[in-house]
Amino acid sequence: MKASTTSTTSAGEGITDSAPRGVIGHSGVPAGAHGVPHVDPLAALRTPGDPPWDVHLTGTVFLDIIFTGLDSAPVRGTESWARGMGSSPGGVANMATALARLGLRTSLAAAFGDDHYGEYCWDALEQGEAIDLSASRTVPGWHSPVTVSMAYEGERTMVTHGHEPPPEDPSHRSASSSGKLLPPGADLSPCPPRARGAVASLAPGRSEPWIARAARQGTRIFGDVGWDDTGLWDLAALPDLRHCEAFLPNAEEAMRYTGTDCPRAAAHALTEYVPVAVVTLGADGAYAVDRRTGESAEVPAIAVEALDPTGAGDVFVAGFVTGSLAGWPLADRLGFAGLTAALSVQEFGGSLSAPGWSEIAAWWREVQSVEGQDPAALSRYAFLDDLIPDGLVRPWPLRRAVPTIGFGRST
Repeated sequence: MKASTTSTTSAGEGITDSAPRGVIGHSGVPAGAHGVPHVDPLAALRTPGDPPWDVHLTGTVFLDIIFTGLDSAPVRGTESWARGMGSSPGGVANMATALARLGLRTSLAAAFGDDHYGEYCWDALEQGEAIDLSASRTVPGWHSPVTVSMAYEGERTMVTHGHEPPPEDPSHRSASSSGKLLPPGADLSPCPPRARGAVASLAPGRSEPWIARAARQGTRIFGDVGWDDTGLWDLAALPDLRHCEAFLPNAEEAMRYTGTDCPRAAAHALTEYVPVAVVTLGADGAYAVDRRTGESAEVPAIAVEALDPTGAGDVFVAGFVTGSLAGWPLADRLGFAGLTAALSVQEFGGSLSAPGWSEIAAWWREVQSVEGQDPAALSRYAFLDDLIPDGLVRPWPLRRAVPTIGFGRST
């Protein structure tokens, strides 16, 4: 059975919206979302009693400014000119956008500045990508964090400035959903919305109460992780790992956390702590183990000409989460994650480089049309035949990173 599709109205570049903002179509996508026929990978699983959201995320949204076309790293005391530049929402917006473009109903809880950067990021995510921001907030007087990313030689260098947002005033949560006052000392931390899955960013020595709450209400938790600046590399210092269904470190992180010298051995060692371990191998692809089923899978990376790797890791996680929630075999989940990440690096702009189903369909048609392809390599992605509807086309381009923000409009 092929995934279902519906068409959504798009504002697009130079196109006037024909439906009011906020109108929800049959697929749950606001009419102002980007103009891509909506593929719902979970269509066969949906029932009336489902959670309202497929995936919930929380984190920091940055404004990303990306310079591309640099021939080399900037040299101290010199000025470097870039041949390309783009601006887009970054940080947790990378993964939220990737999930939404793959057809998942996505909820994001984040703080936004009340400056122009914050307004742009909010509008790009809510209106442009149909991401639900009802759990997010605008912080008066707090400026948006900014990251400048410079892409060159297949790598990137980043400079970031920002401040932690002030804590949210819990007074508006001082009553329960029944309207009764909560007792003194009650936990007033945010309660996550009901969702099939959630992506949690794990950090040493830090526990986020919402993760345990989400797990208790049946949400499947996918744990992402960054570099351990403490240098301890102790899995016991990741208290929320026990709530995770899957853990997705890169090869270096996995080996350091497990004390192994092989990323594949590290993946197996990690299944002592979490049911599913996925280790990304950079140019060598990815390896995964599922302790519950005994499955293991390895998928090589897809060779592409990389323009900007910003956000590729987030897109990989989004692809794996999509396949997991849809109930695909481990090898298909891994292959799909690698494919979406490979497509993302061919555009620049972090969140807005994430592919949609039209890009996936175009890639699949193209690789099948090239003579001399390895049949075994093609068979690795044969599962796409049952996902991509016949005749899937994109009426307007996906939103991409823009050179600048806030062009004046002539009347």
